[in-house]
Amino acid sequence: MLDIINDILWGKILIVLLIAVGIGFTLASRFVQFRYFGRMFRILSASQAFRRDKHGHLSSFQALLLSVAGRVGGGNIAGVAVAITLGGPGAIFWMWVVGLMGMATSYLECTLAQTYKTAEPNGTYRGGPAYYIARGLGSQWRWLALLYSALLLVTFGFGFTALQSYAVATSLDDAFGVPVLFTGIGMAVIVGLIIFGGVKRIARVTEVLVPVMAGGYLLIAIVVLALNVTRIPEVFMLIVHSAFGLEQAIGGGIGAAIMMGVKRGLFSNEAGLGSAPNVAAVAYVPHPANQGIVQAFSVFIDTLIICSATAFIILLSGIYDPASTADIGGVALTQASLAEHVGEWGRSFVSIALLLFGFSTILYNYYLGENSLNFFSRQNVTLFNAFRVAIIALCAWGATTDLGTVFGFADVTMGFLALANLIALIMLFKPGLRIMRDFDAQIAAGVEQPIFDAGKFTDLDIDPAAWDIEPEDLLARQQPAAAGPSSS
Repeated sequence: MLDIINDILWGKILIVLLIAVGIGFTLASRFVQFRYFGRMFRILSASQAFRRDKHGHLSSFQALLLSVAGRVGGGNIAGVAVAITLGGPGAIFWMWVVGLMGMATSYLECTLAQTYKTAEPNGTYRGGPAYYIARGLGSQWRWLALLYSALLLVTFGFGFTALQSYAVATSLDDAFGVPVLFTGIGMAVIVGLIIFGGVKRIARVTEVLVPVMAGGYLLIAIVVLALNVTRIPEVFMLIVHSAFGLEQAIGGGIGAAIMMGVKRGLFSNEAGLGSAPNVAAVAYVPHPANQGIVQAFSVFIDTLIICSATAFIILLSGIYDPASTADIGGVALTQASLAEHVGEWGRSFVSIALLLFGFSTILYNYYLGENSLNFFSRQNVTLFNAFRVAIIALCAWGATTDLGTVFGFADVTMGFLALANLIALIMLFKPGLRIMRDFDAQIAAGVEQPIFDAGKFTDLDIDPAAWDIEPEDLLARQQPAAAGPSSS
């Protein structure tokens, strides 16, 4: 039954909706993810991207790293290998296409999350799909916000936390012989020490962890590319040819290539699922579009960089052969491919990468669960502490339990989660475009740092306390923009 529901949700309904929203907002926004691609780097290189404001809110950069911690996971290593095995190298091309369209979807949902965020007494923000559904669509849609929060708690807070623990523990057991029970207990202790410090401590940990894990994995990919530099054009053409059915002997032809590429791109970057907006909303930024642009970049990091790194490691090796690797997929294919490039230690490297990717995702999943609880009750300290204890227990239990059925159930709840979010995004297209055009107009007028004036959007039910702009940003707004194209 779970397989049937998953097939209907992910194989038919959600793929159509996710692609439609991605392409639709790309066109309606005049390709916002490309217009402001250069500005992604300018925002992240500006001092305000790293600055916490006077209330101690998270910086834009911290929120980016927290979302990357969630987007980048085992799917970037094992999922890409599965896509290549079942769909051929052409799946990677369609994964790129979906990633580029998903950048627009992520921009929309994260801009809305910033717009409708609320200020908390403890110096943080809260926001996400439940908040922009409740505030943006009105009280008659509060039931959908409540349903979304419940699904978020069940899917990410509980289901995927246990699953990530299982993946990390089994990987360490396979690579180094570490008993899964020891791994589970170790993770439970470390996770407990972090999550009881709240979102600020999680952000500080991911500030260190994410650059190390992503940077290390990219470094090894660069080494592989350097060792095979003359074959890169050949592999690139193989991907393109396979994507359009010009290499029929490889994979399952154009149909399989498209299906696997689309699924892998959607599953990996999470654009449209509504998970990342929960994190995007916690940052202090002078304009909602700032974080929308930054979060679009996190999709680029996940799909166009990290997933591509895995793809080239596999395709540049002699291990991948559609005629003989049908039974080798997932982590095993990635491990074998890297081992051929750099030696047997490459297998251990992949296991360590999985450990870091999985651990960072557990922290991300915890925050999503906490955010969903906050929507139901803001002041119940006992409830939050009970949830933290449950997460610690899940880390230990999940490491020692085969969770095949749990995974199938979590896939179903995640499908309904995405469906609820996509309905909201479609209905909030106009407010999203309105916020974007406010940002565009200020850039066109020569403003270096656009400022969001909540007073101009009183009809949107925005929390004014969440838009107390820092004096430094008000001063920056008065500075003339740098010469050159407004979108750079």
